[in-house]
Amino acid sequence: MSTPQTTVLHSSASTAAGALAAVFPDGLGSFVDGRVLPGGGDPVVLTTAATGEEFTTYRDAGDDVTAELLASSARGAAAWGAMNPFERAARLRAVAVAVADHVEDLALLESATTGKPLRDTRAEATKVAEMFGYYSGWADKVLGQTIPVPGDWFTYTRRVPWGVVTAVTPWNAPLFTAGWNSAAPLAAGNAVIVKPSEFTPATTVRLAQLATGAGLPAGVFNVAVGRGDTVGVRVTTDVVVGKVSFVGSVATGRRVAAAAAAAGKPVVLELGGKSANLVFADADLDRAADGAVSAIFSGAGQSCVAGSRLLVQRSVHDEFLARVVERAQRLRLGDPLDPGTEVGPIATGAQYDTVRSLVAAGVADGAVQRTGQTLPGSLSGGLSGGRWVAPTVLEGVTPANVLETTEVFGPVVGVDAFDDEADAVGRANATPFGLAGAVWTRDVTRAHRVAHAVDAGTFWINAYKTIHVAVPFGGFGDSGHGRSSGPGVLDEYTQTKAVWVPVQDAGAPFPSLSY
Repeated sequence: MSTPQTTVLHSSASTAAGALAAVFPDGLGSFVDGRVLPGGGDPVVLTTAATGEEFTTYRDAGDDVTAELLASSARGAAAWGAMNPFERAARLRAVAVAVADHVEDLALLESATTGKPLRDTRAEATKVAEMFGYYSGWADKVLGQTIPVPGDWFTYTRRVPWGVVTAVTPWNAPLFTAGWNSAAPLAAGNAVIVKPSEFTPATTVRLAQLATGAGLPAGVFNVAVGRGDTVGVRVTTDVVVGKVSFVGSVATGRRVAAAAAAAGKPVVLELGGKSANLVFADADLDRAADGAVSAIFSGAGQSCVAGSRLLVQRSVHDEFLARVVERAQRLRLGDPLDPGTEVGPIATGAQYDTVRSLVAAGVADGAVQRTGQTLPGSLSGGLSGGRWVAPTVLEGVTPANVLETTEVFGPVVGVDAFDDEADAVGRANATPFGLAGAVWTRDVTRAHRVAHAVDAGTFWINAYKTIHVAVPFGGFGDSGHGRSSGPGVLDEYTQTKAVWVPVQDAGAPFPSLSY
């Protein structure tokens, strides 16, 4: 693994353009059959989140490149599915090694092109290597069953890959979600098409390059670069595709799922959240305050599991809120490429406008802004033109406030008080979402009661925002369905085939069966 750089680079259009040129000297495009292909569609302009400058323009894949990509994926699926699973496992292990060897390069490219702090992208790139290492261990363990049935039969099942799986991934963590949503279907024997956000495609293309260079056959890991309403529709509805996974907003996820369903494609959905972080009076308040700040402000709040609702028992509400405000004000905003930066900018212009408008709406509904401002005065130079929202704490976000149930997807936390356990659980469950949540308490029985009572796919006790590819991840309600990790995800990416073998003597009549 390469050693992290000691020279601090600075976010700018030239830095982002240089990072792209270092790995894509001929320009950014889709990754098809082992090579980068420039698109033939409309131009897409990319800007740096930290400075607001344009740093590159690429073309949407267009019809011809998308058709070539789909044909390539069909060939890749046939070759990969026919390969001995022990060989697939070995090649996925090689991908893990290749990613580990390029962690620093991947982190720099991700930070320069998305605005995520370098300290975060280094950790995420390391996790991607871990994902491929973990699922390489499952590639040769996709097992069927033998099933006793009446009569003279030997009956067994096989797990069969879908063929081609398309993963639609978001702009908030493009590299991380590309790994998370490709390693498992590859281990199950599928080829993958990753369709990243049109705003943040670079590291996904680079990951596919590394995977193919490490030994994945051409066509096994392709990347469709372009807009959702063009290339995205094609790669989620085409006859070549067997199954789709989607990570993103509720509204877009429903559109993708509806279109895929109309084409007969099942979909795994991982959507938004409005997760409750519950702090009881008996909690370790310093540790809980640290956890609350990390839960919402890491990644500038651009996380589906962000602890955006902070509910504190009334007797310690004021004391705890003061601790959170003090910690939020100490967080360091700044250049994403500075290793000391803790909070970066908002990734896209549309999301920047959304965050600011929702803060205003929350205040209009009665919340009091305790900290946070649109553009911190401490930022200067080129950063003053970026999409910056300081860590924002809003006190008094009651059930009547728009922010009680509306996902902000930015560094904004709504705080309110609760009276007792029943009140806390009721508030936690009073949203259509069910992705994550947490409880902070020294009472062991209460901790487990609350964990069982809150409707969420992931729940932490005296912790927040730790996930691992070995553990199932997904949501309830509007947060989606299906699970995108853990051993059980292999069932998501395979189908069951039942095989019946007669064992009676030759010439004996078969029993009459019907369905």
